[in-house]
Amino acid sequence: MSSSIETRLISRERAGAAPKRAARIGAVWYRHMRVYTKNIFSNSVPPFVEPLVFLLGVGLGLGAFITRMQGMPYVRFLATGLLMTTAMFTSAFEMTFGTYIRLVFDKIYDGMLGAPLTVGDLMLGEILWCGTKGALFTASVMIVTTAFGALSFGLVWLAPLVGFATGAMFAVLALLVTTVVDNINNFNFFFSGLISPMFFFSGVVFPLGNLPGWLRVVAEFLPLTHPVRLVRGIDQGLSPVNAWDGAYIVVFVAGIGALAVARIRKRLID
Repeated sequence: MSSSIETRLISRERAGAAPKRAARIGAVWYRHMRVYTKNIFSNSVPPFVEPLVFLLGVGLGLGAFITRMQGMPYVRFLATGLLMTTAMFTSAFEMTFGTYIRLVFDKIYDGMLGAPLTVGDLMLGEILWCGTKGALFTASVMIVTTAFGALSFGLVWLAPLVGFATGAMFAVLALLVTTVVDNINNFNFFFSGLISPMFFFSGVVFPLGNLPGWLRVVAEFLPLTHPVRLVRGIDQGLSPVNAWDGAYIVVFVAGIGALAVARIRKRLID
């Protein structure tokens, strides 16, 4: 794949024509993949191990007191939610700290925009890369938890797709936050004030039905709620509410993504 992308770019450059948009976006994705895989062990092990440790500590601990939840073993209930939190965290970190460093400290975007790339191409490549990471980490955690009997093999083909959508959702949200902050330390407010609370109030650890009525309404507007409920629907059987979950994800990525790209375009041009 990488050689074909490079070949198309070189051939079009020699012909004096700008590469097609798919090739431009693919080149951004390929650049991030090459950088990431240079330190694959240190980059991939911590995000992969963290949800497994949480599953063992909380799932097995509480599982001794809570045997079933929403008609399934509690360990399975928790494992399906952790698939999506893995995608959330890895994407949010990539598009906040990673993007800010490339934007402000390393000035990588300045060099990349010197090539035949638009800001839209650049950000779509970034979002695509975050979605890819979301899918890969979802698949990795799913394979291990399935091997230990916590999940069903029925999730094998579809859960990574939801992980990709989750990665894209939190990529556009994190990109929007990145366009607002003027100091890298301000990301602490984003993670402690929104990402971490979302972990507990989006149906990951306990059902939304256990929340007060007003908080259940708030939870419906939280982006993590919908992929968690969707992947549980895939595991246990889809219901009409999952159509709302899918629609929410599409509208969120399109709407917040358009706003975030518009803001980052203004910042890069200025």
